[in-house]
Amino acid sequence: MKGSTRRFFVASTALAACFTVVLSGRQAPAPPPMAEQVFKNVQVLKGIPVDEFMLTMGFYATATGLNCTDCHVEESGGSWARYADDNPLKMQARRMQVMMNTINRTNFGGRQVVTCNTCHRGSSKPNVMPSLNALYAEPPPDEPGDPFEQAPGQPPPEQVLDKYIAAIGGAPRIATLTSFTAKGSYIGFDDADKVPMEIFARAPGQRTIIVHGLSGDTVTTTDGRNGWIAAPPADKPVPLMTLTGQELEGVKVEAEVFFPARIKEMLTRWRTGVPALLDDDREVRVIQGNTAGGAVVTLCFDSETGLLVRLVRYANSPVGRLVTRVDYDDYRDVAGVKMPFAWTVRWLSGRSTYTLTDVQPNVPIPATRFASPRL
Repeated sequence: MKGSTRRFFVASTALAACFTVVLSGRQAPAPPPMAEQVFKNVQVLKGIPVDEFMLTMGFYATATGLNCTDCHVEESGGSWARYADDNPLKMQARRMQVMMNTINRTNFGGRQVVTCNTCHRGSSKPNVMPSLNALYAEPPPDEPGDPFEQAPGQPPPEQVLDKYIAAIGGAPRIATLTSFTAKGSYIGFDDADKVPMEIFARAPGQRTIIVHGLSGDTVTTTDGRNGWIAAPPADKPVPLMTLTGQELEGVKVEAEVFFPARIKEMLTRWRTGVPALLDDDREVRVIQGNTAGGAVVTLCFDSETGLLVRLVRYANSPVGRLVTRVDYDDYRDVAGVKMPFAWTVRWLSGRSTYTLTDVQPNVPIPATRFASPRL
């Protein structure tokens, strides 16, 4: 897919039914506003929180291979408000969404079996003719992440987790790591250069990432219960976005990974799948669990080293699974615990790469660092 279809933020707003933002004050609203309360001209995707609405736009973009201005009026590229304007393609997308819902309701009991991606697969026009090249070509590795049950003949998930705990330093040592601060760099999918980044993290599951971008700071925070993303207007039409539902649960899991003393309690209904091959032909042990809200999280551990190399999670949405993948690399010792100094987060509307250069373990961090970002 061409780069313009995967822009870090622009693609995350593709096909938005759009908007004016009415957020004020310093605290995130409770309960969070629905998409139609924040954006103008929302007609089909009503009744979902803003963060789910924005991620849904990324699903549309990925499924159809289109970007924002492909689906909206051309002027929307320089004005958030112009995303509210109707045009034939946006109206067609609404009709297709209703058609998809009808197919699932009348044929599959309302289960989400058919999505935009079922037919489009990254193309604006579904291909009705099979590809012989695809038929006889060597298939690419599967992306681990689909739900599975405990596979026959595979070790129990506790055994895989125990190997991981031993590989990164052992349970007694891991228990001593309770917080850290870090500095490093960040680069997004379409960014030309890296920018500075800071991280503040404290067990259990508290984390703030501050990216010092050219147009201002972007702050992603979870206090272990709630989560928020704050960004400058040039980068995001919503200055403060509350994370909700399964997306919030997934972000909390990502934060917990850096304090793995509680990893066995992090998810429920653990199960082990069959070994898989990743893109680099690395064999991994695959285990899976569920969050309290039902989101599925898949962890891939290097079969030789036992280290966590990939996390795949998804949140359900009205259009399909909103998949997020995190790849971990460059493990180094921090207070006797191996920690990834590089990781890349990919989702349906962007890619972010984080690289640490300096980590200070077990330092006091005030609770205010994990509060809702101030605008």
